[in-house]
Amino acid sequence: MENTSQRTNAHDAHAPLDVLILAAGLGTRMRSRTAKVLHKLGGLPLIVHVCRAAAALSPRHIYVVVGHQAEEVEATVRRELGDEVRFVLQKEQRGTGDAVMAARAELENADATLLVLSGDVPLIRPETLGALIHQHRTHRGRGAACTLLSVRLDDPTGYGRIVRDEEGRFVRIIEQRDASPEERQIKEVNAGIYCFETRQLFRALEKVQPTNAQGEYYLTDVPSILRAEGEDVSVYVHADAREVAGINTRAELAEFERLLRMRTLRRLMLEGVTIIDPVNTYIGPDVQIARDTIIYPNVHIEGRTTIGEGCTIYPGARIADSLIGNEVTIKDHSIIIEAEIEDGCSIGPFAHLRMGAHLAAGAAVGNFVEVKKSRLGRKTKAMHLAYLGDATIGERTNIGAGTITCNYDGVRKHETIIEDEVKIGSDTMLVAPVRVGARAVTGAGSVVIRDVPPDTLVAGVPATVKKHLRSEEEAPAAQSSSERDAVGRDA
Repeated sequence: MENTSQRTNAHDAHAPLDVLILAAGLGTRMRSRTAKVLHKLGGLPLIVHVCRAAAALSPRHIYVVVGHQAEEVEATVRRELGDEVRFVLQKEQRGTGDAVMAARAELENADATLLVLSGDVPLIRPETLGALIHQHRTHRGRGAACTLLSVRLDDPTGYGRIVRDEEGRFVRIIEQRDASPEERQIKEVNAGIYCFETRQLFRALEKVQPTNAQGEYYLTDVPSILRAEGEDVSVYVHADAREVAGINTRAELAEFERLLRMRTLRRLMLEGVTIIDPVNTYIGPDVQIARDTIIYPNVHIEGRTTIGEGCTIYPGARIADSLIGNEVTIKDHSIIIEAEIEDGCSIGPFAHLRMGAHLAAGAAVGNFVEVKKSRLGRKTKAMHLAYLGDATIGERTNIGAGTITCNYDGVRKHETIIEDEVKIGSDTMLVAPVRVGARAVTGAGSVVIRDVPPDTLVAGVPATVKKHLRSEEEAPAAQSSSERDAVGRDA
């Protein structure tokens, strides 16, 4: 019979929400020296996915229980949530009940609704957690002391079963190893996600004993203890078992990678992105792509990449942590990492943009061109076999095949500046620090070791001024045939 004096105080509908994430375990079945919650899914550690779902609920506090590789886990969580998150150390891993007890000093007198999550459940959605919390707070019109999330599985092997009475009310959770043959036939299982009222939770945890086969303190014992005390225990039955499942092995990690990827691709296609072959397209969960962009097979897009409208990304491209404008074409097998590409640019094939490369609107980078920490101005082109590092290049400039900005002197990096409407001849070496003035021309094979004045033609090793050009329009007409050969032209 219910103890109504206790039950009436089970829940305060206005209690603040706190979140406790259990992340202390190593995860022995992963066969790894790395803590399980630090293994990556969709390019992000497992615990980051859980932290994001928790943060979306706008809780008062988020607590993370750490143990194995505590410093690494803390650093990972802080990068995501900032310094407001609070950490609790579980010195010895003696079960989930012991993990929660490690936070007792922080939470026992909090008078809060506590959402308990595992750090290895990366697909959990804030909407699902919100529904769980709502049921917890509204159960039977007064709220519950505990609400646990369950799912039904065709094959429940390995999971704790939800035992109910003849009227369908919760009785207890029984672990697989401790279950009788009859109890092992139950299909409803515990997902390991809970809501508690903190005072009732810690009162019940004091009664948990390590009487199971593993000698551990099970958090799963708490709901049945609360029920025996006359408290209301609610069960929120969720329809999607995959969403609330944890990851325990590398094989499961690979399967969840596929599930997360398909969830992301479906979102993008519904938003107006054409993905020609979803099975062979890899796009991370943080990527944003605008409508009418076309993604060909075997493309990898990672990190916090944003891609604008009407772009075309051809097979084999890899893009990470980059900002891509509208109407950009990225040709086959190009690599773009930490770069910014403005509207109307063309990249590749086989181009490499990295570490702060920035292409202004209408710029083009072609076959086997590498751009590092450099800016190319509007409508500037480097179409063949060039390395442009630590350079600032103006507008409407043409970089000939084989050009290299020699930015490193063996001790430090130096900058190359190329102004507007310059023509850099094929196979030019620009030995930084050096500046090439506006509308200047370098001859093919030149080695430029000193600044080039505007409106001049330089050639040779080292390059010297061969001619002063009165204007951009007059320069080609004024050159002799030998000078035109010196300048060189791109094929």
